[in-house]
Amino acid sequence: MDKKDIAGIRRQLKVDNDLLKIQNIFNVYIMKETTEIYHHQSQPFELLEREQQELFMNNFKKLLTGKLDEKLFELKFQREAENHTQLILHKGLLTNNVQDWMQEMLYMTEKMIAERPYEHDVVITFVRAEYLKPTRRGSSESEESDRDTVYSHPFILCSVNKTQDPKKEYQFDYVQKEFKYNIEVDPVVDLNTPMGGFLFPTFTNHSADVNHILYASGKAHEPDLHFVEEVLNGEEPMTAMEDKAVFEEVIRDVVGDQMNPSTLGNVYREVNQVVEDHEEGEEPPKLDYRDVERVLTMSGVEQEKIDSEKIKESFKRYTENDNYELKASSIVPKYKSKSIKINTKLANISISPQDLEHVKQVNFDGRRYLMIELEEDAEIEGFKMLPEAFGGATKAPEDEEEGDR
Repeated sequence: MDKKDIAGIRRQLKVDNDLLKIQNIFNVYIMKETTEIYHHQSQPFELLEREQQELFMNNFKKLLTGKLDEKLFELKFQREAENHTQLILHKGLLTNNVQDWMQEMLYMTEKMIAERPYEHDVVITFVRAEYLKPTRRGSSESEESDRDTVYSHPFILCSVNKTQDPKKEYQFDYVQKEFKYNIEVDPVVDLNTPMGGFLFPTFTNHSADVNHILYASGKAHEPDLHFVEEVLNGEEPMTAMEDKAVFEEVIRDVVGDQMNPSTLGNVYREVNQVVEDHEEGEEPPKLDYRDVERVLTMSGVEQEKIDSEKIKESFKRYTENDNYELKASSIVPKYKSKSIKINTKLANISISPQDLEHVKQVNFDGRRYLMIELEEDAEIEGFKMLPEAFGGATKAPEDEEEGDR
């Protein structure tokens, strides 16, 4: 699944949408620090009051909001697992019997609470639905509507939400003219901040993929590995932040911890080119150790420093898999935004990757300076800076070589 596929489903999550048909909603209440189901209830979604439907639609939208490999993760199922989640969900997806579907969802609930009870009372919500996607747009002259032919995408969506303790209030009764202590006993289900959940199966264009599941984490860059591996039986994911860190460590192993800014800019430019070249592809562009070797070669890194076996060993050291593939979109920052950080004790500067070639560290009179080539006058708080002479002397060649490393 890519961001377009996810956005396509998220856009349909609204009340009175004839392209989205939610058959049933199944709510399961779990009390904190227990491994037992306290209560469960199933009903047709259309029988909920409109306000309730809108609350759940908003909850589902928030669950599916976030960037891939940061908050949303497409997981491949493990090959072998006891009481496999893939089989449970697939059975639930195929059955036309509401009782059978409920039973499969109760099996899923038991897996979710079996080994690690929640710290709060939680409500686990399951819906089974069908997303209808038109195959083409009709023209105004065509007798056939763009909705006459559609792709049908049945799916199961799960959202986990904690509850909030009821309020305790001290009130004044105008009628009886007395003060009263009021306490609500019913907990409130927090549907605004889902703790996590999943979508099964995943979709790419018009095809469903039952070998993958979309996991939604409650916090960015913090997937719940117990939930991923033990509950969903998915393979452990690598976050975008982890992919970027691995790439940086591999580069550091190969070229050392010093690099000319223009060379670093070339590295990001080459990776960005990979992203742009595969922008329309179904699979996100990835880099294995051979691709990293090519990127370094094309970026102008000294050939004697580039060692294919060393790069392969670095991949294995940081990922435990020398055939691991890094997602190119995780490595390169938003290329035209100011996202590269230059850190000094005096100041931190943000600069876009393609402008790194205009940055140099130079030595002059025994001091180090950060020099940025400008096309126009710099401004400070709306005031243009006055040009100043750089000591009236030319930097020594040996300083330039040292500063440009």
